[in-house]
Amino acid sequence: MKHTYTYLEDYVLKFYSKIDIFHPYQLEPEIITTRLGMSLVYIPYNSMNAGNTIFLDDRLTVPQQWQDFGHELCHALWHTGNQLNLPLPYKEYQEWKADNFAHHVCIPTFMLDRMNLNRNEHKNVWKIQEMFQVEREFAEKRLQQYVCNTLQNLYR
Repeated sequence: MKHTYTYLEDYVLKFYSKIDIFHPYQLEPEIITTRLGMSLVYIPYNSMNAGNTIFLDDRLTVPQQWQDFGHELCHALWHTGNQLNLPLPYKEYQEWKADNFAHHVCIPTFMLDRMNLNRNEHKNVWKIQEMFQVEREFAEKRLQQYVCNTLQNLYR
């Protein structure tokens, strides 16, 4: 069955293709920021984005840093201005968008399409965790998104 990509899935595919990232082993904050001409700094504070620099909390685990990176990358690419000056509903909207973006940029659909996923959800979650270096809950949510989109395509 052919998977019909959402706007975000298509964006991530084109985004990674432009910077020559095609495999999970290339999904590293250092590789991505270098290819984008951005800076990456590790600090002992909450992760954040400021202009052309992404700051990652060095107290976090590698999977947590990767997930934070995806979130902050969304802010860097899609959001402008200072969130402190935004109305609360718009700030919450941006945060929701950044969380959703992180799930797709950390675990791209085009890479999931190449995995040998089966009917065993627990094994699939474990495979995704291992391959994409994410936490279990993050992998579970992304797998759920992927399966829901795939099922929607069955009924089109």
